[in-house]
Amino acid sequence: MLTKYGTDNILIMLGIAAIMLISGYFVENKFLTYTFVVLGLILTLFTLWFFRDPDRTIPVEALNDESLVISPADGKIVQIEVENERHYIKGESKRISIFLSPIDVHVNRTPVSGTVEFYEYVPGDYLVAYHPKSSEKNEHSRIGVKNKYGKVFYKQIVGLVARRIVCDLKVGDTLTVGDKIGMMKFGSRMDIAMEPDTEVLVKIGDRVVAGKTIIAKLNKSN
Repeated sequence: MLTKYGTDNILIMLGIAAIMLISGYFVENKFLTYTFVVLGLILTLFTLWFFRDPDRTIPVEALNDESLVISPADGKIVQIEVENERHYIKGESKRISIFLSPIDVHVNRTPVSGTVEFYEYVPGDYLVAYHPKSSEKNEHSRIGVKNKYGKVFYKQIVGLVARRIVCDLKVGDTLTVGDKIGMMKFGSRMDIAMEPDTEVLVKIGDRVVAGKTIIAKLNKSN
C-alpha cells in the first residue's frame, strides 16, 4: 500500500519514470535506450519503495497502558540525551533521536495516546538530518501531546535532500497511540522529548519500527 501523504510526489516521479521508459523505446542509440530504461525502472522502484505504507499492529500493552511510548518513526537510535526542552515541556527532559535513511518507511505515528496541546511548523535550513543542530535549524514540526502520565514532545525534522513535512495534526486533536500523523520526505529525523523521570527502554544503535517498538515508559506516579 502507498501512503496518501505522498500522492503528489508519486504522480510526478512515476510520470518522469514513464517518460524515461517511453524515450528509451524511441531512441535508436542502444546505449541511450538501456540508460533511459534502467533509470526509469530505478525511479519507479524507488518511488514505490519510498512511499510504501505497511500495516502495523500496535502492541496491545501500549494500547492498554498510556504510560508506554512507542517509536513514531522507523530508523536507528542516534542520540539519547538529557536536555532542557523549552517549547512544550519547558524544563529538563530526556530526548531520543531517530535517524531515517531514504530506504526507511517515512510515514509517522503518534508515540502516545493523549490530546494535542501544542503544534507549530518551523521553516528552516538544509543540514543533514543526523546533524545535532538539525533539530532546531532545519524545517520541522513541533508537536506536544499530554495524557494522564505526563507530556511528550516530538519533532518531524527533514534534512539535506528535501524540505517537505506533512502533518495532519492540530491543537485539540485526540490521539490513540500508533495513529498515523503524517510523513517526512527523503531522509529525516524524529526527536522525542519526555519528562526527566521517564524510563528509556532503547539504546543508541537500536533499530526501531514505527507503531511497534516500545521505546520508553512514562512515570506513572506523575
